Amino acid sequence: TINSERVALKAKIMARIGDIIHLNVGGKRFSTSRQTLTWVPDSFFSSLLSGRISTLKDETGAIFIDRDPSLFAPILNFLRTKELHPRSIDVHLLMHEAEFYGITPLVRKLQLCDELDRSSCGNVLFNGYLPPPVYPVKRRNRHSVAGPQFMGGRAGPVERAPVRRSNTMPPNLGKAAIEERVTGPIADPGMVRIICGHHNWIAVAYAQFVVCYRVKESSGWQQVFTSPRLDWVIDRVALNAKVMGGSLGDNDKMVAVASGTEIILWAICPDGNGNEIGVFSLNVPVEALFFVGNQLIATSHTGKVGVWNAVTKHWQNQDVVPINSYDTAGSFLILGCNNGSIYYIDVQKFPLRMKDNDLLVTELYRDPSEDAITALSVYLTPKTSDSGNWIEIAYGTSSGTVRVIVQHPETVGSGPQLFQTFSVHRSPVTKIMLSEKHLISVCADNNHVRTWTVTRFRGMISTQPGSTPLTSFKILSLDDIDGHGGCAAGTEIGPYGERDEQQVFIQRVVPDTDKLYVRLSSNGKRVCEVRSVDGTSITAFVVHECEGSSRIGSRPRRYLFSGHSNGSIQMWDLTTAMEIAGKSFSRCFYPKRLRNENNGSNQNRYDMQVL
Repeated sequence: TINSERVALKAKIMARIGDIIHLNVGGKRFSTSRQTLTWVPDSFFSSLLSGRISTLKDETGAIFIDRDPSLFAPILNFLRTKELHPRSIDVHLLMHEAEFYGITPLVRKLQLCDELDRSSCGNVLFNGYLPPPVYPVKRRNRHSVAGPQFMGGRAGPVERAPVRRSNTMPPNLGKAAIEERVTGPIADPGMVRIICGHHNWIAVAYAQFVVCYRVKESSGWQQVFTSPRLDWVIDRVALNAKVMGGSLGDNDKMVAVASGTEIILWAICPDGNGNEIGVFSLNVPVEALFFVGNQLIATSHTGKVGVWNAVTKHWQNQDVVPINSYDTAGSFLILGCNNGSIYYIDVQKFPLRMKDNDLLVTELYRDPSEDAITALSVYLTPKTSDSGNWIEIAYGTSSGTVRVIVQHPETVGSGPQLFQTFSVHRSPVTKIMLSEKHLISVCADNNHVRTWTVTRFRGMISTQPGSTPLTSFKILSLDDIDGHGGCAAGTEIGPYGERDEQQVFIQRVVPDTDKLYVRLSSNGKRVCEVRSVDGTSITAFVVHECEGSSRIGSRPRRYLFSGHSNGSIQMWDLTTAMEIAGKSFSRCFYPKRLRNENNGSNQNRYDMQVL
């Protein structure tokens, strides 16, 4: 009898020991009961302990699971208590892990947390929503080029080199742009492709038409103009919301679109009706389209520049050296070319050579190494004398070199002088920005960014103590391969903002996403994250300042406009975001751990988590 009682007691003890399960999750040990792990039917643990999934044990006999132990801890806590504390966890990462383990009740709770976190009215930064527009009627074909058209050419051999061009000069379209002019159905016709802004207007380009919106303080955003539906896919768009001098009579707004080699220009009347000014051809694929004052400019890397003169209403094509980059300063168009030279054209005066009626294209500077000029940024300092501005130009080359050249008002005749040289990139420089306080360069190595602080004396760049290195980081952004994530012209990373203010990069890590990250261009710190209020993918974006109030003392507010796969436009208040971020970056209010989460290197690690 005593022996039988001992056997029964030993069996009970062994049974209790068998109910305790020892786990080794990613190198960290956990102990719990069988009942805790198996109360959710058809879960990973039910299959594991029933033998349906093979087990691997470590040297102590604990079941080894090769997963993240930090994410397993809250899952085990939920299995023990059936409670969830979402404030201390990353909902998306935990949901992914809960789906792996098959914990259905936890997945449902996390989905609810995610839905509560995502409001259809957005967060404090959400500023407005423009619904998809109604499809317009089809445009009547016009085969003739409107207005007189001049063709000019410059003598000399055409120079070409297989270098990557600046993102200010979009990649070569080649035959792809011409082939987009199709008669069959177009993929994603309602997707927003490009957004651009000027003053209180924005132009939104869809596949075959463009829509213009205007904002007023009293009435908000209103749709003003919709173009006819075109026969081809729009690749470029340009907007001029303030035509100076009344050259168009009562019309003081212009919008232009381009596809392949052709450009259509409209004048927008005060009542919202649009008059087609003309259809022009650059004869090669248009890779950049923009206004300089009242003049419409189109450029191509092949060395073509097209100018529409608002005074004479003439369109003129001009052959120059193959173009890699460009920038504008006042009425000047600055071109960075393949032969290592920087040229300029005064498009406001529209000077023509008497002997052949060509545009007057003047060489401003030639790179000492004669490397292709792949990125340009011109900074005009405030006037310091009656003789004019101190002009500063930063440029990057195909070899990765960054240089700064300056021109004094007193030495206009002698040309700019080389001021500084930085050899920190090993890939071609694709973007460059010289602002009041910073010099920012981006190279082709996954948008690798280098920044320097700029020292100024009385507004002019100074050598004492000179430009000093600030930060190095990357703006990881994967390219779309199937065309469903938008077009390259509508997803430029920046930097965006006025040159006397803090500028930002806009980062879209993967093409098919509903998130954008706003990061300071000076140091890579994250300003904010915006997420589509309706869950649709973001296909285009731009940062633009609008003067929303006419009150004395009011300043323009900065907005992020995001275009979406369903055709909607969503607006985000970056002025508020910058103010909030400015407080969070302060060391007075936030502990070191939170400050470190905002730096560029941690953002790079987060990008890899997204991928």
